[in-house]
Parts: sequence; structure tokens; C-alpha cells
Amino acid sequence: MLQLLLSPRISGRAATAALPARVAAGVVFVVFGIGKFSAHATEVDSFRTYGLPSPDAFVYAIGVLEIAGGLLLIAGLATRLAAVALAGDMVAAIVVSGLGEGELVSLTLAPALLIAMGLLVVEGGG
Repeated sequence: MLQLLLSPRISGRAATAALPARVAAGVVFVVFGIGKFSAHATEVDSFRTYGLPSPDAFVYAIGVLEIAGGLLLIAGLATRLAAVALAGDMVAAIVVSGLGEGELVSLTLAPALLIAMGLLVVEGGG
């Protein structure tokens, strides 16, 4: 299983097409991850409304996940592994803040990123 997550699958034109999508998604994750640190108090308040235990710790953990995962996507390293982790992040965002709180970004951008992460898990990052 780990071999599958770490190995590239696509090549040629498909790999060329996957590159901008992988990099763009990586940039989005890095930007949102940095936001977890630069606007930490605001993010903690949001996470508190979601009813999560230890919202401060959750904000830090999600920030690290989004920055590290986004950087891995940008670099094209362990793409599938990063995409699996970030897909889980997006499922949680959709369920907790999107469906639970009606937050627009979690009902629009998060599903798009979830689809992109699903494609990267299946096809690899090129």
C-alpha cells in the first residue's frame, strides 16, 4: 500500500496536465495553512464554534498539515500520501464547517480540493 502511495502512475501529457493542478492545490493549502498561524486567534474562535475539543491544538495541527502537505504537493514529493492526508482535511472541513456551520469556503473550495486530492491519490502527481 505504501509503495502505491509513493509511486507515480501517470506520464506524458497526463503528467504535464497534472502538474499545474498539483501545484495550484499545493499553493492553496500552503496559504490556508499559513492563515492558521497568522490569524491564529480568529481560527481558534472558528474551531471553537465547531465544538471541537482543544481548538487551539486543532488549529496548529491543521496548519502544519496544510503547510507540509501543500509543500509536498508543490515539490511533487510523496504526492499520493500528502493527497490522502489533505483529502481527510477537506472531508472534515466540508462536514464540520461547511455542512455544520454553512461556511461558504467549505462548501465550494473544499469540495473542489477534495476532488483534486482524489485524482492525485488515484493517478499520482505526474
